[in-house]
Amino acid sequence: MGSAVRIATLFLALLVFPSAHSFYLPGVAPRDFQRGDELQVKVNKLSSTKTQLPYDYYFLNYCKPKKIMNNAENLGEVLRGDRIENSVYVFRMREEESCKVACLKKFDAESAKNFKEKIDDEYRVNMILDNLPVAVPRQRRDGSQQTSYEHGFRVGFKSNEEKYFINNHLSFRVMYHKDLETDSARIVGFEVTPQSINHEYKGTWNEKNPQLTTCPKNSVQGSISFQEVETDKEIIFTYDVSFKVSDIKWASRWDTYLLMNDDQIHWFSIINSLMIVLFLSGMVAMIMMRTLYKDIANYNQLETQDEAQEETGWKLVHGDVFRPPISSGLLCVYVGTGVQFFGMTLVTMIFALLGFLSPSNRGGLMTAMVLLWVFMGLFAGYSSARLYKMFKGTEWKRNTLKTAFMFPAIVFVVFFILNALIWGEKSSGAVPFGTMFALVFLWFGISVPLVFVGSYLGFKKPAIEDPVKTNKIPRQIPEQAWYMQPVFSILIGGILPFGAVFIELFFILTSIWLNQFYYIFGFLFIVFVILLITCAEITIVLCYFQLCSEDYHWWWRAYLTAGSSALYLFLYAIFYFFTKLEITKLVSGILYFGYMLIVSYAFFVLTGTIGFYACFWFVRKIYSSVKID
Repeated sequence: MGSAVRIATLFLALLVFPSAHSFYLPGVAPRDFQRGDELQVKVNKLSSTKTQLPYDYYFLNYCKPKKIMNNAENLGEVLRGDRIENSVYVFRMREEESCKVACLKKFDAESAKNFKEKIDDEYRVNMILDNLPVAVPRQRRDGSQQTSYEHGFRVGFKSNEEKYFINNHLSFRVMYHKDLETDSARIVGFEVTPQSINHEYKGTWNEKNPQLTTCPKNSVQGSISFQEVETDKEIIFTYDVSFKVSDIKWASRWDTYLLMNDDQIHWFSIINSLMIVLFLSGMVAMIMMRTLYKDIANYNQLETQDEAQEETGWKLVHGDVFRPPISSGLLCVYVGTGVQFFGMTLVTMIFALLGFLSPSNRGGLMTAMVLLWVFMGLFAGYSSARLYKMFKGTEWKRNTLKTAFMFPAIVFVVFFILNALIWGEKSSGAVPFGTMFALVFLWFGISVPLVFVGSYLGFKKPAIEDPVKTNKIPRQIPEQAWYMQPVFSILIGGILPFGAVFIELFFILTSIWLNQFYYIFGFLFIVFVILLITCAEITIVLCYFQLCSEDYHWWWRAYLTAGSSALYLFLYAIFYFFTKLEITKLVSGILYFGYMLIVSYAFFVLTGTIGFYACFWFVRKIYSSVKID
């Protein structure tokens, strides 16, 4: 899996779009094929869930066409590690082929070593026909008659005697949906059954007319031996092509690929969990609001100064509650970055609802994420500047620069180090220099100027006025109970928001790290909404308890309370690594934890900002609702 795809997909994984039977980029029309039309199979990266390092198809010594041509790729495809190229596998529509020879290869020591390494690491070959990835049919483990599918086919397999065998014979099956009126057809399925066959031929090798005696259809069952990977041994690559009429319509042809997991999502249990979280959030909100209204009514009914002095609670800190926090500039920067994330997710949702982020549009999701992040710099600068002006900050240029550079710089440094590790492994997942330059250009050429524009607009606005005046001398904070200590309170606050997403997080991580399609975006949208509600409510409740304890340092604690859910996300990622993944290589482990660290950091910024703004609204609301003497 390529560099930044993990980051993008996990961000998106907390965001978008209703599930349906099929998703397509609007405007992409199906292709009609007549009998005899040429069908070109394209090859994509070699992928492995054990190493998470993609490789170019021709990294291995497979049959090569006379001229290897790269297909036009978008930014997202490059960042994913996709390398789509032409191949020697060329069919004719509805014209079957049997045991057609692709080429004869004689492996040198390095080629044989590469094949053995990739077989050890369980690499799979990915191919594409008419924008459909190749799938390998298999019987379901639960014994049902329904066929399940795997992405791509294995490079080969290893015997108990430590011998390596290569899958050098491919039996392709192309499913097509026929138009009864025009006799044209549309491709709706692309399957392959790989085999290892130690081919033999008559006489001397004739490339134009090879006389094979070991084709599966011509041989007696059991007489074919496997093709072992050895140095200086001839290996003949062959393939069959068959065509099958299918009732599947073109609009539904991706359904097969979206149901590749054996572990189907247990809808009832997940929805049940979400309903529990929603119910708890509602209960918390109801209790909080009833208590709060009672407080406000009591405060407003106090008639004498003596009665007011006898009161304790959140009203007593009204002269300090809007005092600017320590490191107020840094808080403004993080809030601005969080707004940038939130804006990105919101627009991505709209794109997803319009069908732009379908699995068939490879790299579209990643490209949208990067571009939207860049353009949302405008809102980052604006929100950061508005808050900074409220805190009476004067160094607005420095604040703007920090907003434009702090988070992206940290992510870019980690990303650059991880990319260097991928490059050191000679993986196609390494982002090329040109693409890296393009990313830097988007950052410096578009995002940074937009942050400055947003900041300028924010500073032009009048400062946000506090509902109550701030005292010149800070009030002393009484000793707090152990359960109101900042660390304990913050860590407790992150549990409920994480609880809203952790069930879905399992399926998200599985789709990303185990190379599956993720498509249930409607459910993700529900999870995201519940995440927002939960972050806001838990922060408000804990902020209320804090103010009742006469502790008015709520600014940073509000941010950290919701943001602490990112700590639980990272801990869950560690748990997932040791229980579900089979990664053994050091570099692959570093990549996993590097990506998950970036994702957790981004999740911290997003949830922290949600919690902060909820608390900011709440505090202004309650202090503008009571009479202050």
